Amino acid sequence: MYQVGIVGCGGIAQVHARVLDQLPDTRLAAFADIVPERAQKMAAAFGGHAYASMEEMLDAERLDTVHLCTPHALHAPMAWAAAGRGIAVFTEKPPVTSREQWEQLEAAAALAPVGVCFQNRYNPNVQDARRIIAEGEYGPVAGARAFVTWHRDAAYYRDSAWRGAWATEGGSALINQAIHTLDLLVFLLGPCRRVETRMANHTLRGVIETEDTVEAYMELGGAPALLYVSNAFAANLPVQIDIQLKSALLRLEADGLEIRSENGVERRSYQTDEPLGKGYWGNGHLACIRDFYQSLTRNRPYANDVASVRETARLLLDMYAQGKPQLAADRG
Repeated sequence: MYQVGIVGCGGIAQVHARVLDQLPDTRLAAFADIVPERAQKMAAAFGGHAYASMEEMLDAERLDTVHLCTPHALHAPMAWAAAGRGIAVFTEKPPVTSREQWEQLEAAAALAPVGVCFQNRYNPNVQDARRIIAEGEYGPVAGARAFVTWHRDAAYYRDSAWRGAWATEGGSALINQAIHTLDLLVFLLGPCRRVETRMANHTLRGVIETEDTVEAYMELGGAPALLYVSNAFAANLPVQIDIQLKSALLRLEADGLEIRSENGVERRSYQTDEPLGKGYWGNGHLACIRDFYQSLTRNRPYANDVASVRETARLLLDMYAQGKPQLAADRG
């Protein structure tokens, strides 16, 4: 039985706790948050003890794993601190916010198992699309495009002290809302050979210093790919990913897959878990977290380990290196 602690007791921590509460080989033992009432509330709901910091929790408890549900800039240093004690780490996205943090995360992974919550890789439609691409039935990938059009207003940022700031969030629309889509493009198509990025803040000037909109051209695995991301839309629509093969188009939207070929349109639906968070996020948390613990039990590499997310992290950081100066010039 794995004794588990959760660090950061906000909204996404509730999703992790509900999954861990369902797994047969995990016990929620401790919760830590700089707002003590939040940790106490989770401890009352799921059992275990509440602490005001991760350090206090690790000193007091004998934990096997910790889940990091903290602001982005804390993921890598907290992973390093826990791994240094021999504790396995499961961290929310993004894995890092800088190249220096990537080196720190790799160092942590050398000390203890570290997994990253890219749960949408586990969605059945994504797995099916990946198989179709690998088998080559419709020929090689010719190109791809992806759209993330969601809504985040001023209140979303004003209600949280860490969002919308480079130092703590590391960005906004791309690193927070669209990082899963970026990861899926890399997961399905391969590493990035070239990227050109444009970032803007259309609707939240004076509210955040980061971006609300991103447009990018990429070459992934040798194929051109387009990405459009914006938090300036009126609603949260399902992410759409189109992958053009030589003789068919694969369209992933919500939890479905559509195959358009000369034989017509085939629409596939899948038996999926009920989303534990916002439905437009995807619903792979249960499969993703369960696989992490199975990898620990069976002493095998985890599918979403640090090495497996290296290309996504590298591309993410390259895009911010291009886009961040544009935002600074716009504010100029």
